[in-house]
Amino acid sequence: MAGLEVRSSAFNDEDLMPDRLSRRGGNHSPPLMWSGPVESATELVVYCEDPDAATPPLLHWLVTGIRPDVSSLPEGEIPPGARQWPNSFGETGYTGPDPPKGDDPHRYFFRVYAVNGPLRLPAQPTTTDLRRELEAHKVVSGVIVGTFGR
Repeated sequence: MAGLEVRSSAFNDEDLMPDRLSRRGGNHSPPLMWSGPVESATELVVYCEDPDAATPPLLHWLVTGIRPDVSSLPEGEIPPGARQWPNSFGETGYTGPDPPKGDDPHRYFFRVYAVNGPLRLPAQPTTTDLRRELEAHKVVSGVIVGTFGR
């Protein structure tokens, strides 16, 4: 099966994200759209990581329990029944980009996974925990990358 095509009306793949999606500029999660539905999936998972910040990469956002017939997330919203998890900043939900001044722009990978079973994650998952579970249950996935610098 081909991968999911992930898009955003706020930025193009590999382009600069608008300030309103950054931690200091409004902290709104981006609008995301993807191809779908995926018939063999039991749920969708959306997450964002910054691999340029730390090892393992910083988890900026994790949403699970998205119905498999959903094909978009509006800016700043999640669908009914979905769950937002704590991120690497100890906050539940989305924490936007805020790389240190002077760093090259960081890359923010917004990934959408269709999975065929529930993820078994600790209360405060890391990207390592998440990747292990996603690989065990992945049906198909896709990604869009935004950049941000100060």
